[in-house]
Amino acid sequence: MEILQKLNSPVMYLICGTIVLFAAVICVLFGIRAYRAGLRIGMDPVKLKRTITASVTFAVLPSIGILLGVIALSGSLGTPWPWLRLSVIGALHYETQVAEAAAEAAGLHSLSAAEMTPSAFSTIALLMSACIMWGMVLSIISLKSYSAKLKSGGTANKQNKKSAFSGFGDIAMTAMFIGLVSAYIGSYIGTLVSGNDVLNFSGSPLPLEVAIVGAAAMACFIWISEKKHAVWVDSFSLAGSMLAAMTAAIFLANL
Repeated sequence: MEILQKLNSPVMYLICGTIVLFAAVICVLFGIRAYRAGLRIGMDPVKLKRTITASVTFAVLPSIGILLGVIALSGSLGTPWPWLRLSVIGALHYETQVAEAAAEAAGLHSLSAAEMTPSAFSTIALLMSACIMWGMVLSIISLKSYSAKLKSGGTANKQNKKSAFSGFGDIAMTAMFIGLVSAYIGSYIGTLVSGNDVLNFSGSPLPLEVAIVGAAAMACFIWISEKKHAVWVDSFSLAGSMLAAMTAAIFLANL
């Protein structure tokens, strides 16, 4: 039996599908409990429904790109494993990069089914899982104290006192987001200037062009929301910008 037949076997589907189903059920249960908790503390039902709409939109539209990632990885890792990795805890850019690095470390020339071996798959699957598990581990250790600080910060704000912790949290999240965007933009500019392999887009302006399209789409959403007083647009701005950027990537790549 070939390696892909083993990776696409009913046993693999059963194992991975059970985990995905468990995670989906947990999400539904926590969503219901969160909605009821919001009503109990007096949150506006309209705002809660808007939050749910925005969350669903944000989850559905980017999942198109994730589905493409599952399809791309399934050619070398089978369908169940990429489906599991990108459904529970994972990110498209993370999974592909780690899989390629692990394949290289395992002695493969490329991440392909032609070179895949059981030992190489084991190495790839282990690294894909182990390298991203620390968010869960840190949550077990520090989430309780972190939640307590958030609650104390909320109490201080209600008393019209500025919470140093909540202020730091806002600044830290903003700084992290700016740093992440800057790192990607910087890498795009660096590879463009270096002029590396154009066929792999490492020396192509495509990433920068897509980033500009995404930023322009977000600017349009913000303009509509603020100037036309269409507040409902905020619920779709992020997902819409991502969809516009993905569409631009497909269109520009074929020019």
